[in-house]
Amino acid sequence: MKNLRYIAIEGPIGVGKTTLAKLLAEEFQADLVLEEPEKNPFLPDFYKSPNRFAFQTEVFFMLSRYRQQSELAQQDLFTQMKIADYIFAKDWIFAQNNLSEAEFELYQSIYSLLDTQIPKPDLVIFLQASVDVLRKRIKKRGISHEKYISGRYIETLCQTYNHYFFQYDETPLLTVNCTETDIVRNHDDYKEILKGILHMKKNQIDKHYVSISSQ
Repeated sequence: MKNLRYIAIEGPIGVGKTTLAKLLAEEFQADLVLEEPEKNPFLPDFYKSPNRFAFQTEVFFMLSRYRQQSELAQQDLFTQMKIADYIFAKDWIFAQNNLSEAEFELYQSIYSLLDTQIPKPDLVIFLQASVDVLRKRIKKRGISHEKYISGRYIETLCQTYNHYFFQYDETPLLTVNCTETDIVRNHDDYKEILKGILHMKKNQIDKHYVSISSQ
């Protein structure tokens, strides 16, 4: 594997992507690239009425993240390491679940044009967790519009993520089962993830899986 200059973290809602991204950015003295869901004006309405607002929500996210990734592409990744709390394919994963067949076909035609123009990470970290754990974490963080997210929606999202990353081969991939972890309160959990990252870099492998159980 080449030097890790760009790491992206992905996973379902509430799994801890941003928390891990911030810890790794501090660890590696890297620039932090965060998605900005709060800037999507359609998101609160989407959670209340998914069918009505899905297409507007997904297109806004796609274009917003494309602009952010385009700016990243213009920067010198060899000058400063980057840590992101999403990959561009996140839009495609969510759109696949949320859009009708006709909407998704239109969405995908736009997405396929944009995806070829953005940089690919040197490593993607996929975080997994159980539906129950995700629901608890979503409730704990208390974002008002997220109270409308159903357990069924989270379960479907987890299944889509698992399917996507099971066949993922665009970049090296580190999969972390963090159902029983707390990287904020338990530093050993964070160290296990960091160990997995360094293991991939040292051994130049394409895929690695880390299962962490808090004691």
